[in-house]
Amino acid sequence: MSVEFDQKIHSTLADAGLQLAIYTATGRLKDKRIESVAPAMLPDYQELRTQANAVKKHAIENLDYYLEQFESHVEAHGGKVVYAKDATEVSDFVLSLARERGAHLIVKSKSMTTEEVDLNERLEHHGLEAVETDLGEYILQLACERPYHIVAPALHKTRYDVAEIFTRRLHVPNETVPEKQTAIARAVLREKFLAADIGISGANFLVADSGAVVIVENEGNARLTTSAPKIHIAVAGIEKVIPRAQDLATFLKLLARSATGQALSVYTSFLSGPRRSGEIDGPDEFYVVLLDNGRTKLLPDRGKRQSLYCIRCAACLNTCPVYRKIGGHSFPWVYSGPIGAIITPQFMGVSHEPGLPFASSLCGACAEVCPVKIDIPRILLDLRSDVKKAETREKQNRIEKLAFRGFAWLMTHPRIYEMAGRIAASMAPSADGDWIRAVPAPMDAAPVRAWLSQRDLPPPPSRSFREWWRRR
Repeated sequence: MSVEFDQKIHSTLADAGLQLAIYTATGRLKDKRIESVAPAMLPDYQELRTQANAVKKHAIENLDYYLEQFESHVEAHGGKVVYAKDATEVSDFVLSLARERGAHLIVKSKSMTTEEVDLNERLEHHGLEAVETDLGEYILQLACERPYHIVAPALHKTRYDVAEIFTRRLHVPNETVPEKQTAIARAVLREKFLAADIGISGANFLVADSGAVVIVENEGNARLTTSAPKIHIAVAGIEKVIPRAQDLATFLKLLARSATGQALSVYTSFLSGPRRSGEIDGPDEFYVVLLDNGRTKLLPDRGKRQSLYCIRCAACLNTCPVYRKIGGHSFPWVYSGPIGAIITPQFMGVSHEPGLPFASSLCGACAEVCPVKIDIPRILLDLRSDVKKAETREKQNRIEKLAFRGFAWLMTHPRIYEMAGRIAASMAPSADGDWIRAVPAPMDAAPVRAWLSQRDLPPPPSRSFREWWRRR
């Protein structure tokens, strides 16, 4: 565990107010989920989980086919699909498009994928204004913080915290009534919606057989983001694709219930291209950026690639005893909780934060609530094994580097080299190699013995090359 990771954990544990805020908010979401998936409310809940798992498994195993199908339908509707390898390619595309269209103001709906690639910071670095329009995300943007929770990004902020942020950044009176705070944000953001040149959204699902981008939300800001500006760009991970529109019924029944305890989110939008002739609302240009950013690295491993089934409901965060104690900002990347503990090491490499897979009690609560049945504890165990293997390799590499450093020094000191040669010759094994086979090795000597089992070890010469050369 890194020093920074350890310090953040202890800092959160020492903050009684923050502990109460986290525990209260996650407890409320957890209780609502339990109520909404109870047999009386959703009798086929377990069958839906099994079906969702099967659909995601099939989609990931045939990802290339469904991405091509999705692309062809988007283009048939007048849109364009752009493939991005990493964060740089996402920002390069958005920046180039903004320059070509003379855009200056961008509004964004809630998107963990754009958080993942630091899109706001990259755009602002090049002089563009990017404004978050989800209330929680907007509060955190003003506070210069990243999301604390996948679904409730400002979960750790009290209304008094929000009042102080609004007063400091928006220069308004200190207002602690939540409804009035919402009105303040609405007044500011409505002007941004009307003036924006580009709207950027994420995507909850990408439907291959229709080319539709599906966005699920409660505030309506995503609908304004995708319809008011003249250009809409949806940024989505490649794993968001599902085969058919019929499959959505399964996921929509599970997503809101798992996230917030609602039977269905307030708004579910299906976006499949720019505005058509005769339509009043909608963008003139429609782009979908499909992001890899480490996702394809998961595909070869049948066990770990189920991490890509995640639908970002955050049910695992709300039930996890570790997340509920250490909070979201203790985690080293934008994804926190159990799902963050398995996708961060796989996207970023296990050396990014070696302690992350160990930040779990392995109680299994996360797997129990996951709507797509990701076996998070099993993946955590696999990642712990990977961390230990990497540490062993690093230790061996240090020994190897030390050995080569010593060899380099010896080769640059001829007299010592010659003396070492004479000592080695006097201690050299016999021709049959029995002596070297009997030498106990500090590490695994099997490769040495295997090599000697198929070869003869020649006897050392009576004189070294240097001695032979001097005599000649």
